[in-house]
Amino acid sequence: MAINTSRLDRLISDLCQINRKKVRLILAQKRVYVDGVLAIDIAQIVDQFSYVVMDDEVLQENQPHYIMLNKPIGVVCATKDEKHKTVIDLLAGHFVQEIRDSLHIVGRLDLNTSGLVLLTNDSRWSERLTSPEHKVSKCYQVTLENPLTAEYIDAFAQGMYFPFENITTKPAILHIVSSFEAQVSLTEGRYHQIKRMFGRFRNPVIGLHRHSIGQLSLDESLKCGESRVLSVTEVDNIGN
Repeated sequence: MAINTSRLDRLISDLCQINRKKVRLILAQKRVYVDGVLAIDIAQIVDQFSYVVMDDEVLQENQPHYIMLNKPIGVVCATKDEKHKTVIDLLAGHFVQEIRDSLHIVGRLDLNTSGLVLLTNDSRWSERLTSPEHKVSKCYQVTLENPLTAEYIDAFAQGMYFPFENITTKPAILHIVSSFEAQVSLTEGRYHQIKRMFGRFRNPVIGLHRHSIGQLSLDESLKCGESRVLSVTEVDNIGN
């Protein structure tokens, strides 16, 4: 999702429905503050969370929101869907409509995958978590139809070539928990990647659950479909 930024003169023009020439005069008269600091540069870049005040009147005071959700199977990671319940629908009754309308999903899960989903209105934060450059890991619990062997570990660590996209997956860490269960840690999220990687061994995935993103693990106290706001520490440390 693109980061929502704007020049200060454009923001004030849009919010107050006045032309930019008048905005320039207002700034020259030292009537505008951004995040508590006097603003005089018409080209100053502001974003959706910049606190903008003109003549002691607040023009913008948007707050960032960061939410953890325990997604059940059968719910889609979308804001709207005609056939299925969405993760946004699960937030109804817990967060006001204005907050729900502002959210986007950070790293989607498919219909039949459960576990940790993050939602936010802070595009900078979500870009940092999903950008391949930052290599934020996502860890999944996987249940297989057939027994696992040690050869899976090397295959996942080496990466796999997907001819349809003409790409080779980045190295992934696979830990065998039991004969039919594994933990897989990825730093990317290709289409149905885990299912396709196990598909190379003709071993169908019958259960897939994401339990962590970066340093953030799914809160065990959250039941399926429940959500909560992240703490400041969780927001700051997740990608470290």
